[in-house]
Amino acid sequence: MEHFSAPTLWLIVAGVLVIIELLTGTFYLLMMAMGAVAGAMAAYFGASVTLQLASASLLGGGAVALWHAHMRRQQASEQPASRNRDVNLDIGERVHVTAWEPDGTTRVQYRGSGWQARLAPGAQPQSGQHFVVAVEGNWLVLMPSGA
Repeated sequence: MEHFSAPTLWLIVAGVLVIIELLTGTFYLLMMAMGAVAGAMAAYFGASVTLQLASASLLGGGAVALWHAHMRRQQASEQPASRNRDVNLDIGERVHVTAWEPDGTTRVQYRGSGWQARLAPGAQPQSGQHFVVAVEGNWLVLMPSGA
């Protein structure tokens, strides 16, 4: 049996991590594979085993921590699809309200047809220009443009 060099062993570890990632879809394993490549580079340049492990741990673990923090921030800032302009291009569009019903609903002309609409929570019913702040099913949720 042939003896493998330290850089080769690190690259084998990286390859195994990439294969497992492809089978499971766990993006974090790609970050760990990057760490293994850092360990291979450290070994290639003659670093001690301790420095190789430190390089692999710092890059792999750091990449995992940064990715995890990024994903948490992104999920925290995401709005529900009914209120997210990136998902629904109706959000932010203007409509004209002539009058509100006593139950807080109205019918408006939007995109060439009549739509049912309701007032956004906390908004006061008034006629005039309104912004679409959400689309819930086939209902527009409106906020007066002055609010």
